[in-house]
Formats: sequence, structure tokens, C-alpha cells
Amino acid sequence: MNALNTQVQEELRAAAHEAAERKDVRAVIVYGGEKVFAAGADIKEMATMTYTEMVDRSGDLQSAFTAVAKIPKPVVAAITGYALGGGCELALCADFRVAGEKAKLGQPEILLGIIPGAGGTQRLSRLVGPARAKDLIFTGRFVDAAEALRIGLVDQVVPDEKVYEAARELAGRFVNGPAYALRAAKEAIDRGLEVDLDTGLEIERQQFAALFATEDRTIGMQSFIEQGPGKAKFVGR
Repeated sequence: MNALNTQVQEELRAAAHEAAERKDVRAVIVYGGEKVFAAGADIKEMATMTYTEMVDRSGDLQSAFTAVAKIPKPVVAAITGYALGGGCELALCADFRVAGEKAKLGQPEILLGIIPGAGGTQRLSRLVGPARAKDLIFTGRFVDAAEALRIGLVDQVVPDEKVYEAARELAGRFVNGPAYALRAAKEAIDRGLEVDLDTGLEIERQQFAALFATEDRTIGMQSFIEQGPGKAKFVGR
């Protein structure tokens, strides 16, 4: 069930850092396999932890997931089966979420007497709004794919056997794009959500101006002038 124990958390962090650094990686898919995305944290591992042990561990837990959220490239979560608790929080770290028709998502931590601790209270409310986030977190209920699509928790629902294929198709839209412009767009949007409008506009302005130093900007504008939109062959520099 892809329990997100300490070992898996650190493996996620390592994979995220590698994906961020490698020039030959232009987009990322987070996929748990054909049967399940991730059914949550390893409860047996957590059940015996003391308060002080969790104080020490909780920062590492959050930062492992944040490493996925901060990959400076398009990230797609391919959700099959269950994405619950930490599994849902991991999916929330992606830019886009593709779910199978039978997928179930939720933050059931309240049923254990705790709350989401890997970003769920923050990323979920930013994605679907505070009232819907409170509904899911206060009740711990699961939502099916249709409801997840309706409330904006996922972006696309496909037959279960087509989840990875659909995620690859979505990620494939970006692999030949202007890598630094995509990176700038992601950073401007994500950082802008954390600040007031004037600060967000300044973040956008700086990212916008900086792209005039890239080769892809020259290629894109010259291609537009000569051939019209959508025909540029970007080089990722």
C-alpha cells in the first residue's frame, strides 16, 4: 500500500532532489503503481513515537514532501486506488493530479486523533478552499474521483488502467517546452500564493524580466515573428 514510513519519506526527498538537478529530466510523474498511489503514513511506526520523537521527526516529514513540491519542473501525480493521509498530501505536492475512476482521496488523520502533518492543512485549503478543506479534514471522509474532480482536488479522471498513460501524456506537453520559463511560471505562482498582491506582482516582474536572458526567449519570439505562434523549437536554455 506504499506506506510512507521514514525510509520512503527520505527516498522521496532523494528522488525529488535528483529530479530537480538533472538536466535530462524535464517533467516528473509521481506514481505508486497500478493498484494504489499511497494509503498514508505507516501508523504502526508512528503509534509508538513519543511527543519529543515526533517533534524531531515532523520537520523532516514536512521537508521531504516540500522537496517534491519544490521540484522546479512540471510535476504530475498519477493516482490509482487510494491516496489517503500522507498519500493525499503527496499528491497535493504535484502541479496536476490525474486520478483513476475508482480512486479514493482523503485526509482521515482526525480518525486517529491527529491532524495532517505533511502539508494537508495548508496545501489542501489553498487548492480547494478552506471550507471544503475543513469538511475533508474535520470528518476524515474519503472522496471518490468524481467528487474530487468537482471540487478541484484532481484535474482529470480517466479509466483506472489509463492513469499512467494519461499522466505521461499530460507531462509530455511540457518536456519540449522552455524549461526556464516553466520554472519561472511555477515559482511565480507558488510563491505568489504565499504573499500579498504587490509582492506577488514583484515576484512576477522579476521572473518575467529574467527570462530575457534565456536562449529560449530569443527562439520563441523569433519563431513567432517568422512562423506564428506554437512552432518554436525550444532548447531548454
